[in-house]
Amino acid sequence: MTDSTQNQNAGWRGKFAGFALVLSIFSVLWFVIAALGTKFGLWPWQTGLVTMSMMIGPLLVLVASVLSLIAVIVALLKAPRKRAAMLAFAALLISGLVLGRIAGIAAQSSGLPPIHDVQTDWDMPIKPTEGLLAKRNAEGAENPIEDAPTIPADKRTASWPGYGNKLVSQAQEDAEYDPGKHKSSKEAVYPTIAPLVSPLNYEDTFAAVQDVVKARGWEVVTADAETGRIEAVESSSFFGFKDDVLIRVSMIDGYGRVDVRSVSRVGLSDLGMNAKRVSALLEDIDVKLKAPAGTPPAG
Repeated sequence: MTDSTQNQNAGWRGKFAGFALVLSIFSVLWFVIAALGTKFGLWPWQTGLVTMSMMIGPLLVLVASVLSLIAVIVALLKAPRKRAAMLAFAALLISGLVLGRIAGIAAQSSGLPPIHDVQTDWDMPIKPTEGLLAKRNAEGAENPIEDAPTIPADKRTASWPGYGNKLVSQAQEDAEYDPGKHKSSKEAVYPTIAPLVSPLNYEDTFAAVQDVVKARGWEVVTADAETGRIEAVESSSFFGFKDDVLIRVSMIDGYGRVDVRSVSRVGLSDLGMNAKRVSALLEDIDVKLKAPAGTPPAG
């Protein structure tokens, strides 16, 4: 290596900046490794999500951010600055963005109730079929599906004061509606979900719901037109977490009605994903029910 090249690389300062960049990139890959390892069964979800993503991951990003900041400072101390500074700023940008994302998720988590089970009508809860229960048991589901579940009062809910032993139904209702601001469903912390009234007869309503579910590519467990029950499983693309979606089509007061329930199989807080899933599904079903005959479902 010539003296000119060595000067351009800024010596140890350039190497330090390069190391900071490699560490910043690795801190991003760490979360990918944690998720894919969980998805493909290399380790249990507690290891991938809790240990690797929630404990080790943020610490790794914090270290990368500090080293990147130091790299920026030493790169700017003296000439040559260009190459070392570019590497250092790139490292700081990557680690800073990841750190900001982690902080955002933490803030979102603290602002949402620690629940993983939502549905359109807790007064008439949708009960799982024996087939779905058997599948859940065979695939290691940890969260039960209950008629009136409560939030546990233990160390897991210490970050959510006031929620211990609270009914999940009440926690969902509180999150959907802010009496101080009268938020709409689109402005609320949680999307407001309610039963959907169908303009079609029972048979056509059931067929429309079934079409929408199939279009989403979910694994269908139950599709019984006689009882109006549809049960499906959605797997997350990253960690491979499985959530169960229970749908009930019924006739009430002469109108078709669609109720939906979504339940995570593991974990305590779902970060609002089940509520978003139910809300989005109902919106798609509503569009399908109002569409002219023969219109393909949204997907």
